[in-house]
Amino acid sequence: MDEKMVEIAFQLISHGGNARGMAMEAINAAKQNNIEEARDLIKQAREEILNAHEFQTTLIQDEASGVKNELSILLVHAQDHLMTGMTVLDMAEEFVDVYERLSK
Repeated sequence: MDEKMVEIAFQLISHGGNARGMAMEAINAAKQNNIEEARDLIKQAREEILNAHEFQTTLIQDEASGVKNELSILLVHAQDHLMTGMTVLDMAEEFVDVYERLSK
């Protein structure tokens, strides 16, 4: 695995993990009736996902243009972090909405 691929993998892991963590923090904030803080954390988590997508797009564009990337466990792990972050973020948005509705 070349250096560029390692860097991309670690960026996916970092941004995906940050998004997941922020999403969980948002749920906890909403649970404590801190809806504004929860919404801010959701926004920050979305920015992390967008950052990760930029790195993922590089991989996709390379492959679409004929550059074959070596599939490694590190890259699979990185993609797993991104997808987990995205899923938890989607669920966190729903939880924040529910907690907000319950608080009214």
